[in-house]
Amino acid sequence: MFGISQLGWLHVIGSFPAIPTAIYMLARHGRIVPRSIPGVAYLASMFVGASTVFLIAKQPVGSAIGAMTLVLLLLGYGVGWFLRLGRAAIYLETIFLSLTVFLLMVPTVSETLRRVPDGHPLATDLKSPILLGAQGILFLALVVGLTAQILYLRKQGRSVKALPVDLH
Repeated sequence: MFGISQLGWLHVIGSFPAIPTAIYMLARHGRIVPRSIPGVAYLASMFVGASTVFLIAKQPVGSAIGAMTLVLLLLGYGVGWFLRLGRAAIYLETIFLSLTVFLLMVPTVSETLRRVPDGHPLATDLKSPILLGAQGILFLALVVGLTAQILYLRKQGRSVKALPVDLH
């Protein structure tokens, strides 16, 4: 179905939970919160998706996105452990993890538009206007979203002294 191999389905099913988890955290917290139960679920799902892309990528750009996602995940989840960074850590964490959401959504939207509906996809190639428009909207969402996140964190100022632990 949809021209996806068994390994491809493992990649899709393994990485899919990251989408609703990211949406939940962005809606509830305005950012990905790594030290939370949804944050751990996001990490696990993103790790599965970014790791399995190397097994299914047909073009080098797919492997590059997977590698970049893994690096950003490690940075985003690790930066909070560097106490010397102080308040900068929460900004870096937010930026790195927001970039992982963007790197998740670009190939997700691209592959969906190029495969659905089965047999008659909405986009037939990478230069399709609908695909280019969707990618442009994702980029705009990244820029606006990151700007809003940074302004929100800045507005919080000294009220956030440490990176929070949220178990919701």
